[in-house]
Amino acid sequence: MTEAALDTAPAAPGPGHPALARSIALLLPLALLGGALGSQYVGGLHPCEMCYWQRWPHAAAIVLAALAFTAPAETQRSRTLTLLAAVAIAISGAIGVYHAGVELGIFEGVTTCTAGGAMTLDEIMNVPLVRCDEVQWAFLGISMAGWNAILSLGGAALILVLSRRRVGA
Repeated sequence: MTEAALDTAPAAPGPGHPALARSIALLLPLALLGGALGSQYVGGLHPCEMCYWQRWPHAAAIVLAALAFTAPAETQRSRTLTLLAAVAIAISGAIGVYHAGVELGIFEGVTTCTAGGAMTLDEIMNVPLVRCDEVQWAFLGISMAGWNAILSLGGAALILVLSRRRVGA
């Protein structure tokens, strides 16, 4: 096909690009946060402090993306909320890069005790000690922090690209 033919070719059927970006902005952090919580409460993996740091931006992204669904996908309000969700997802990914770097010994991690919530000596003694520089679980040689970084930064980039494209482009 010539370049001119590509420019005038009809868009593929299905949701427009802003609608797809908005859906990814909601489903990606839901899946990643759900996986993290599932690994904790079903899989028995206790999170370290930096694991918690990665969860908060995903929670914010879920709220922002859910709010984006209160307006049509093509509106400025929906697009802005979708882009803000992408920023939150990217922040989690950046924290994931840092955490993976700590696990690989590239960066120095948390150097103080971060166990919180314990009020009594008995509770303090029973808090699991989880170090940020130790990988508890990996798939294909990549830790959970590494997967969060890859999926979050890739997803945020995809949301940005889809948000910038016009429907039918």
